[in-house]
Amino acid sequence: MPIAVTGVIAMDHLITFPGRFPVRPVTGRPHIASLTFLAERLETRRGGTAANIAYGLGRLGQDPVLVGVAGSDFADYQVWLKQHGVDTDSVRVVPGEPTAHQVCTTDIDGRRISTFRPGATRSVRARPLRSVVERTGGIDLVMIAPGDDPAAMLRHVEECRALGLPFAVHVTRQISGMSRRDAKSLLPGARCLFTGEGESELLREATGWTAVQLLDRVGAWVTALGPAGVRIERAGHRPSLVPAIGSVTVADPAGAGDALRAGLLAGVARGIPLERAAQLGCVVASFALESPGSQEYPMDVRVLLNRARGAYGHTAAAAIRRLLTYAA
Repeated sequence: MPIAVTGVIAMDHLITFPGRFPVRPVTGRPHIASLTFLAERLETRRGGTAANIAYGLGRLGQDPVLVGVAGSDFADYQVWLKQHGVDTDSVRVVPGEPTAHQVCTTDIDGRRISTFRPGATRSVRARPLRSVVERTGGIDLVMIAPGDDPAAMLRHVEECRALGLPFAVHVTRQISGMSRRDAKSLLPGARCLFTGEGESELLREATGWTAVQLLDRVGAWVTALGPAGVRIERAGHRPSLVPAIGSVTVADPAGAGDALRAGLLAGVARGIPLERAAQLGCVVASFALESPGSQEYPMDVRVLLNRARGAYGHTAAAAIRRLLTYAA
């Protein structure tokens, strides 16, 4: 059965600034917040966290179902996703509205200024998960990815609990804008909780829970640590660290985290141990790092298995090979 992925579908406008953003206000003029700089490059790419994860799952031969909202300009994007194994029939298209857009400007130190225009996502809600289950015949797992509206994440969590659907939640900095009650209601029962290293402390502050209390409420807590890899924590167990793939030439960091989560979810859905699934996720993330944009990376099974073997050993590569029944 498929994996449903809820969240943002967007077009990303990526600007490269060949300098460094100022980190302090202009001396004597702290009230001035405007910045002007000359950009080196502008690229428009397909993006949005939910679409990125669904793309990665499709490349791994899974059956991802994308659940979200797009605008009337979604036609070409929809064809692209379908060509890469993504079921887009549960995407609600809003006539006369644009798909969400994000403008990201990144300096040479990797600092980023982002602006998000929600577009069609402000007009209607995503389809109820019940209708997705009825259309597809069943869902193995629901990945609740961040959206521009935290209330949408809460609705999806409540639907999963009501329908008895296993779910995973990806928490980003949006958690800081939630009430404590909402932040607490987002997590209990999640099979996996995903955060970045910077979100871990925000999550504890937003919920008022200690790390131990958080772990008591989720199956596992998976923290992406960038070049250091992935930390996996479970209640009653010592944390484990899965190292990232070394010697990767980074072309664009955008989408690497989503590729990591796609690989990990593919493993979780097939029932392989979480550490092994994280190893697959790290290999997929290495492909994303080497490619511009969030959905441009290839999926070469031979290269994937060679990287897994080199980083994690023959046993890991053999387990991942059994998982990859199909990859395009």
